[in-house]
Amino acid sequence: MSAMHPVAINLAFVGKKPTGLATYAINLMPKLNLPEAVLLASERFKPRLSAHAICHEVPANLTYEQGKLGHLRRMIWTQTQLPQICNRLQASLLFSPVPEAPLGLRCPSVVMVHDLIPLRFPRFTSPLTQYFRFYVPQVLEQARQILCNSEATAQDLVNFFQVPAAKITAIPLAHDADHFQVLPLVREKMPDRPYFLYVGRHDPYKNLARLIQAYATLLKSDPNLDYELWIAGAADPRFTPSLQQQVIELGMADRVKFLDYVTYDQLPVLLNRAVAMVYPSLWEGFGFPVLEAMACGTPVITSNLSSLPEVAGDAAILVNPYRVTEITAAMQQVITDANLCAQMCSAGLARAQQFSWAKTAEATAAVLQHCV
Repeated sequence: MSAMHPVAINLAFVGKKPTGLATYAINLMPKLNLPEAVLLASERFKPRLSAHAICHEVPANLTYEQGKLGHLRRMIWTQTQLPQICNRLQASLLFSPVPEAPLGLRCPSVVMVHDLIPLRFPRFTSPLTQYFRFYVPQVLEQARQILCNSEATAQDLVNFFQVPAAKITAIPLAHDADHFQVLPLVREKMPDRPYFLYVGRHDPYKNLARLIQAYATLLKSDPNLDYELWIAGAADPRFTPSLQQQVIELGMADRVKFLDYVTYDQLPVLLNRAVAMVYPSLWEGFGFPVLEAMACGTPVITSNLSSLPEVAGDAAILVNPYRVTEITAAMQQVITDANLCAQMCSAGLARAQQFSWAKTAEATAAVLQHCV
């Protein structure tokens, strides 16, 4: 690469309230050793991405936070404005941390695919399902190389799109070890009632309805059990009301808390004080909450499907997420077996140390440099 031919990195999707995709980009960029890269991002987010990076400003209204309109604006911008930007920069490569790229782009591209959940759990009226069905295959076809975050996602790319395995590089993600860690002073101020914690979206594939049912079964087995269930994640008008109604019908309105979106700064405190992270998702490309909980020394209950065993290893209780009884039994184990919790805490901390953004960035940079 020369200074005249930088790698352009498309970060137009990064918004004010980062979840999984934006968290990946925000943590990766400062570690990505590509001194001639140009970040295509909203100027106000530049300090969060990389303090010393060259930043080409893009509109700030292209993110999921503007809903369907934000996605639509970004798609139009990607096809009309992004090619012009790449041409003006004389970019040697376009790297997109999500599966988006202009079709017919002159320079080669590398894209990151986090999961194929819209195809695994399709909603035929959803624009996202159609996006993955018709647009993403074209993006993948023209990409020089495809990154993904787990072997499970790599296999999905082969199964759903018949992508040659040689074109796919699986690179595990990580956590911010300076942010997610054991906080002894926080643990000294535990809440009045211990709580199980879920962090994430409220989509049906996240399996919250079964988690709530499992928690109800746990309380039914012992009416004097003084534990709560806290659900952290932005409310979604499509899914949250039915979950809240389920809680009311089960008579647990005083036991289940919907916390809405939790900021990055608040999350380590919630994790440190939780009895356990319960994350029984039906499918994940990676599963940040599992790794972040382990880094905080919090026991984890998660699914035995998709990438989640890749992340958790032997440091968590793995359950069949379709079986409510297994989720309940795991929660009961956490309550009754102090030795098991201590073992999971120790194993989780050791497991979390195997993941780092430096490793993720080094592997990513190697692929990008190879593709220039």
